[in-house]
Amino acid sequence: MDIFEIFSEFSYLGIFLVLIGVNTAPILMPPSWIILTSFYLLDPSLNIVLLAMVGATGATLGRLFLKKISGLFRKFVGEEQKSNLDIIGEYLNQKKYGYVIASFLFGATPLPSNMLFIAYGLMRAKSLSIYVGFWFGRTISYVMMIYFGDTVLRPFFEIFEDRLTGILLIDGAGIGAIILFASINWTVLITQKKLKFVKPKIWRI
Repeated sequence: MDIFEIFSEFSYLGIFLVLIGVNTAPILMPPSWIILTSFYLLDPSLNIVLLAMVGATGATLGRLFLKKISGLFRKFVGEEQKSNLDIIGEYLNQKKYGYVIASFLFGATPLPSNMLFIAYGLMRAKSLSIYVGFWFGRTISYVMMIYFGDTVLRPFFEIFEDRLTGILLIDGAGIGAIILFASINWTVLITQKKLKFVKPKIWRI
């Protein structure tokens, strides 16, 4: 709460900076909607729509940094997985609204998006629509989560009395999802509409 009080002194600018930092980190960070809801509960005079837009902008900028950082680790990815990720990247590039729809649908949920942008970084995705779709999706989801914040936040903390445990479980699920994503044989899925997997070895170590 001390951290929230410190940054709340800077109003929307402080919230913006917090969201950039949280979304640049790959793991061990609470979901952004919890942070925005906490700021709003601390200061109900904040405008919900403006707060959501500021939060979405900070989150999108932070995820841009995370994607760029993740791209630096591409050299450690196994050649089979690297080729596999390139295939899904090329497929999305061929679709006019591929990236914007994918990012919007993911951004419109309260689920953490760190693993999505790590995958984008490993795929070397460069489309600007990634951020456009994500921003709009996050803005919508943040408005809803902030508006119903107190109703949603209390059950979440009751389920995870140890907040670190909740964060670790969410990150664990995200890591599992990215491993599954990288292990799907996208060539077979896209061309033959069949679900097959490649070796689950992701890193060349």
